[in-house]
Amino acid sequence: QVQLVESGGGLVQPGGSLRLSCAASGFTFGYYAMSWYRQAPGKERELVATITRTGRSINYADSVKGRFTISRNNVKNTVYLQMNSLKLEDTAVYYCNTIVGSVGSWGQGTQVTVSS
Repeated sequence: QVQLVESGGGLVQPGGSLRLSCAASGFTFGYYAMSWYRQAPGKERELVATITRTGRSINYADSVKGRFTISRNNVKNTVYLQMNSLKLEDTAVYYCNTIVGSVGSWGQGTQVTVSS
């Protein structure tokens, strides 16, 4: 059974940084692409970044390019999201996601709040 557990969220001032982690289990982590999504209050869930199984191909939403970095460690079965230069509009619940056997799986999410 696929399990994804996010951590690392918190309260940060504008311009600050946070590093999110997503620990994965229940599947062969290194075989699958991983993604981070976020959902702000009253808004649709949106894709933030995706990394392929080897890490060779990465894509970002335009809103986070140059500020966020997705990475993965296939030994630790963990995907990361380094978030720098945070803005008020980055406030959201951040979710880890993967698709295994055509079934999408989500973690419980971690809250990121950017506020002065």
